[in-house]
Amino acid sequence: MSSAQVGKTELINNIVGYAIDQNPGPMLLLNPTLEMSKTWSKDRLAPMARDTEVLRGKIKDPRSRDTGNTMLHKTFPGGHITMAGANSPASLASRPIRDVLCDEVDRYPVSAGTEGDPVNLAKKRSTTFWNRKMILTSTPTVKGASRIEMAYEASDKRRYYVSCPHCDEKQHLKWSQIVFDKENPKDVVYACEHCGSQIEEKDKFALLTKGEWIAENPTVKTAGFHLNELYSPWRKWSEVVADFLEAKKNPETLKTWVNTSLGETWEEEGESVNEAGLLARREAYSSDELPEGVLCLVSAADVQQDRIEMEVVGYGRDDESWGIEYRVIYGDTTQRQVWDDLDKALLKTYQHSSGAVLPISAACIDSGYRTDEVYDFCKYKTERRIFPTKGVAGEGRPIVSAPSKKRTGKEKKPVKLFTVGADTAKGLVYSSLRISEPGPGYCHFPTTYTQEYFEQLTAEKVVTKFHKGFPRREWIKTRPRNEALDIRGMALAALRLLNPVYSQLKKSLSPAPKPAIKPQHQSSASRDSWVGDTGDWFS
Repeated sequence: MSSAQVGKTELINNIVGYAIDQNPGPMLLLNPTLEMSKTWSKDRLAPMARDTEVLRGKIKDPRSRDTGNTMLHKTFPGGHITMAGANSPASLASRPIRDVLCDEVDRYPVSAGTEGDPVNLAKKRSTTFWNRKMILTSTPTVKGASRIEMAYEASDKRRYYVSCPHCDEKQHLKWSQIVFDKENPKDVVYACEHCGSQIEEKDKFALLTKGEWIAENPTVKTAGFHLNELYSPWRKWSEVVADFLEAKKNPETLKTWVNTSLGETWEEEGESVNEAGLLARREAYSSDELPEGVLCLVSAADVQQDRIEMEVVGYGRDDESWGIEYRVIYGDTTQRQVWDDLDKALLKTYQHSSGAVLPISAACIDSGYRTDEVYDFCKYKTERRIFPTKGVAGEGRPIVSAPSKKRTGKEKKPVKLFTVGADTAKGLVYSSLRISEPGPGYCHFPTTYTQEYFEQLTAEKVVTKFHKGFPRREWIKTRPRNEALDIRGMALAALRLLNPVYSQLKKSLSPAPKPAIKPQHQSSASRDSWVGDTGDWFS
């Protein structure tokens, strides 16, 4: 268990190279996906076999027609290595394996298809070998649901101890002993936990060369190792501090920093958010004049049998947000009128405090209910960035994925459907709701938002459930209605699709001389200048 980029994959590379040269046998390298295994084969294994003298020629050239040498399966004298993906149950079947090498195990799916935990499936492949070995490496994720943390806690728990150059006492490097001035983060020292003396960056190389691994549970037979970025010879302590100061602005970026820099699991501050606290911090602004910090507007809508609920959300620098307007459009959602009313609501423009007029620049419409009607509504509105979405539960999914094409109507016109990682979106929304001071990621709400809105916004909590013996974090409802939370998550997906460049938006809101003749409409070209490059998704 460790931080990123401190040699976990290189450790696996060396194990593979040693086995090919000195101790051949059947090996399995398991990555989170098949694509990652293909990348390792091309970018790690092939150069190592080519450039290491004792390995050169033992693995045949990939251009040869030898069936024993494919992208994901390589043979060598006395053994072979198979590269597989934890997301592919077929790649975890058949042949026996002596050495099982599992990289980034916290990114594995809970189950390989319907077969069960991919780590256990891989482990069973080595049952018949008396000299079998299994390696697990990963940066950790969330406390209580991290594979690598559970494995480390069940091991002898070794940490790398170094001796203080002043008092010679041993200690492992901890973030709590890093001393810095946030006004001048380049001046960083490490305070010895025994004598308090300051250890400077220039002393790190000497510390590392004289250190040793010491186990906390020496009677346990499984060897476990923990390492954080403070040990990295490629990263200065001042760089780690600079990353921390930037990451702590937002709970999600801080979580990533804790996982990838400290190599530690992230422990949530709480499983839910209190609606009373959000209700009490409402502010006196309205949709009649947008607050100065708002730089762009997005919207999202949730479709029910007798109504469509929608929210307009303003975003500014560092994803600071302002709830602008929440409305319910009543009507039979199989009939055209309610959809015409939604269209009018999405065409509405809003007066900004700078004098500018802002349109809704992107919107997501949930297609989980009245799917055909949602597709029909969105199919001619791609140029307005109004897209149908489908929420999919599950940890680790991106907040919004590349679209798939769906055909709708008599003419079978294609419409782009975006998949929204529902759990990821809700987690990001809750992280923002927990921020207590205005600034990066903070959520502002107007006094027009009711208690019912906040009860819906906080209507779910995260619980850890065990599925086939493995912990899995799930979102569950604490009250029947949760539309406000779903809508705010989709609004965040709309923001990601919009990909705004806030610095350019800020310039566009600067006061400018009024034209002699008021333009009748805003061209699509001028609206496009408000957002960043979104690639070929909308081509």
